[in-house]
Amino acid sequence: SMRVDKNRENNGEKRRKIFLVGIGMGMPEMLTVRAKEVIDQADCLIGAKRMLECAKRILPGEMQEKKKMMVEYRPEQIAEIIKAEKEDWKIGILLSGDIGFFSGAKKLEKVLEGFADEVILVPGISSIVYLSAKIGIAWEDAAIISLHGKNENFIQTIDKREKTFLLLGGTDAGKVFYKRMLEYEMNEVKIHIGTNLSYADECVRSGVLSDFQEEDFEGLTAVMVENPVPSKATGPHRKDEEFLRGKVPMTKAEIRAVSVAQMELTEDAVVYDIGAGTGSVSVEIALSGEKIKVYAIEKNPEGVELIRQNRKKFRVDGIRIIEGNAPEVLEGLEMPTHVFIGGSSGNLRQIIEKVTAANPEVKIVLNAISLETLGEVMELSKDGLLKEIQVTQLSAARSRILGDYHMMTGQNPVYIIRSERRATET
Repeated sequence: SMRVDKNRENNGEKRRKIFLVGIGMGMPEMLTVRAKEVIDQADCLIGAKRMLECAKRILPGEMQEKKKMMVEYRPEQIAEIIKAEKEDWKIGILLSGDIGFFSGAKKLEKVLEGFADEVILVPGISSIVYLSAKIGIAWEDAAIISLHGKNENFIQTIDKREKTFLLLGGTDAGKVFYKRMLEYEMNEVKIHIGTNLSYADECVRSGVLSDFQEEDFEGLTAVMVENPVPSKATGPHRKDEEFLRGKVPMTKAEIRAVSVAQMELTEDAVVYDIGAGTGSVSVEIALSGEKIKVYAIEKNPEGVELIRQNRKKFRVDGIRIIEGNAPEVLEGLEMPTHVFIGGSSGNLRQIIEKVTAANPEVKIVLNAISLETLGEVMELSKDGLLKEIQVTQLSAARSRILGDYHMMTGQNPVYIIRSERRATET
């Protein structure tokens, strides 16, 4: 985005130009002609050490001495450096890869808004473009994920897509990637790893998971995963028979479907599933969106193990398992946007108090089988802890074969209670 302050220009004042330059993968051959021009003409270059070293390699010796170069990559500190420089200087801020691809340019643009008359964006070659060219595949239909310093979900994405590009780098991203791929037994996918791309020690390797070790994913690494048999299943709902159950009680399919629908999930939802049991509701919540995070809270060790197995079976790494009693184990978890309560072990009031204190606008859906639980819900509504409650009573019957006949077998009726608090009521 280019912003020019016309008034200053018309008054004949000197204008400060700032260039945000994508320098490609790091070697000078990866610089565009435009990027070289900016490096050549700028009075001051700012960037991380690796970026400035790349710039130095294209500048003649005497220019390297004359040109002001500042090692800095933090937006606020860059802003301070620029404020101190002359108004008519051309300033080049060097960023790795392309400015529109997981780049610091986004934050910089905001910080620079106040005191640059013109911010000019110069694109570069990103790791996804470079790696795709190296392995000879198109990248336009790939899902793109950065694991740089973030605990993102990615197994579900890899499971559903033909191609997934992952940017590793930063502490432990490679380790997280390798260990999680092992845990979910992603053995059928083809993995292409690019390390130190464009440098003399560049390494591009392809294979399946068993061809690699954890250390292969360390450092500045980009990965393209090709899945020859992506899952075509759509929608979150799965049959009861598909879940591993043991002796743990499970919310039935009809109840799950209505409960999950009533949650009105958003794609960035953070959900607590309290009393998660086998994890059937957690799985269906996680299957509702690749970025959804579900905290499955369960105190029964057999349940915890079943959640782990079902999470692996359905390949939903959006589920984080928390073992213990609610509300105590909710301490320190990120703020919930939605809460599902399948079982409260007699702590319903304390759980509701805890989650509404964490987020006054939280959406709550809970299942009650006994009239006692329903009575407690009505009390909580009267006390104002549950707002605008809507109660749905659901009775489902399924056919089963008896001799030559299909007989209907009724399931326990269940009350589904939904509560939504709006900002104005808090």
